[in-house]
Amino acid sequence: MITALAGGVGAARFLTGLVRLVKQEDVSVIVNTGDDIEMFGLHISPDIDIVAYTLAGIVDDEKGWGIKGDTFQCLEMLKKFGLETWFALGDKDFATHIFRTDLLKKGFTLSQVTDEICRVLGLKVNILPMTNDKFETRIKIEEGSVHFEEYFVKRQAKDKVLGVEFVGAVNAKPSPKVTDSIMNAEVVVICPSNPIVSIGTILTVDGIRDALRRTSAKVVGVSPIVAGAPIKGPADKLLRGLGFEVSAFSVAKLYADFLDTFVIDNVDAAEKSRIESLGIRVRITNTVMKSLEDKVRLAKTVLED
Repeated sequence: MITALAGGVGAARFLTGLVRLVKQEDVSVIVNTGDDIEMFGLHISPDIDIVAYTLAGIVDDEKGWGIKGDTFQCLEMLKKFGLETWFALGDKDFATHIFRTDLLKKGFTLSQVTDEICRVLGLKVNILPMTNDKFETRIKIEEGSVHFEEYFVKRQAKDKVLGVEFVGAVNAKPSPKVTDSIMNAEVVVICPSNPIVSIGTILTVDGIRDALRRTSAKVVGVSPIVAGAPIKGPADKLLRGLGFEVSAFSVAKLYADFLDTFVIDNVDAAEKSRIESLGIRVRITNTVMKSLEDKVRLAKTVLED
């Protein structure tokens, strides 16, 4: 059994390779829900949807999110009505959010809704929201505090980051199966996702970090930072804004209390000794996933540790 902690695009790409090597039903993916947001009265779970769409083979590969071939007529009409349409939602994507919101209003939990979405998409992977409780990641900027998606999408991550808030973290509990999936795993993979607002968010939920420390599973992380920059997303701005250097070493240090092995890119080989000084084994390989072969090869490296 393999359990992965995941954010959005980078994690989804890695998982695409992983499920070529192991059965989907043997994989559990704990997904960040701090990015969840309400738009147009609908509950949107960006990272859950990216992972689900990608593993189902329907994601827009060029963008890394949304559904390939989707149209945007609903969004265009909403714009005519004068609504803000900075968060791009395709018509088929809208259907997912309508379905999710309808079930949530009927009393289903986010975990139960996610299970149903996976069933409809033909997935056997266990996609587990990190929590069923209300949780919101907010970024502190000079103008105040904004939802992460507003910072990242609407404001295009241009603002200087002054801090990060996890609203709801005090009371949030892991969703069912989350802790057990960590404790019962043979391998736990920390996907190449944003260490502050993807993996870091998951780690704020009560009991998850402790489970990672206590599990007998091998815990293997993949660096999302290559040559001092993220492959995708604003991890560099967030790390820098919180006073960390932007490096594979910084990410390893954030995970040092539970990580056994850290996989870094060939170009960061010089980081090996610094990371090993934290008591973490280091594996060096190509971590940039441009093709399916790259994804499978990286997943194989992680599993062979």
